[in-house]
Amino acid sequence: MIELQHAGVHYGQALALKDITLRAGQDEIVAIVGRNGAGKSTVLKTLIGLLPLSSGSRLVAGQDATRRAVEQISRDGIALVPDTRRIFPNLTVRENLRMGALAHRPGYWTTDKVLQVFPRLQERIGFDGDQLSGGEQQMLSIARALLGNPRILLLDEPTEGLAPRIVNELIGVFTEVHRQGTGIVLVEQNLKVPARLAHRQYVLDHGEVAWSGSAAQVEAERHVIESILTTGIPS
Repeated sequence: MIELQHAGVHYGQALALKDITLRAGQDEIVAIVGRNGAGKSTVLKTLIGLLPLSSGSRLVAGQDATRRAVEQISRDGIALVPDTRRIFPNLTVRENLRMGALAHRPGYWTTDKVLQVFPRLQERIGFDGDQLSGGEQQMLSIARALLGNPRILLLDEPTEGLAPRIVNELIGVFTEVHRQGTGIVLVEQNLKVPARLAHRQYVLDHGEVAWSGSAAQVEAERHVIESILTTGIPS
């Protein structure tokens, strides 16, 4: 559904991604893990078109989207939940959800459906965004993205800083999102989350793919992955 082929990305003169090749289908959950500064968030921003490619290509549904604007990639069915959440702090929960519905594509997710999945948002429906806890803001950011009925949902550190109870709730939500036909690309520092969800994983280091494999390969080569995450060197 979405793919980078030998992608390079620069921040000014600095090389942020080097020869990155990865893909994610609508029928799978793909995790991207790595140390701080490895390039994980940069990959998501590149997938959705927020960052231009300095080399390589981006494909959406098999079509070249290297020069496609982020608005068009969003209309193609790719949605990003950024690590900053980016909710509207002075709008209520209801109004934030209405903003998400402006980009609505036909599909399973409606306002009623997301409020069933996130009952806490229903309880806080009239509260402004800046009155919500961190976990509630994350729920709102995800719910707003789902209202566009994306084919691929890009999640940047969705469980960072959240209580274990909220993390477990979100894992259940992501499982349901995938069950309803949406692929997920998940960037995470907490390795326990992709271990419970991901069909495949990419390990990034210094802007490159240092390892990739299936969930079964993750278990078999966990020592290699942990070595990369600890030292940057496969053991």
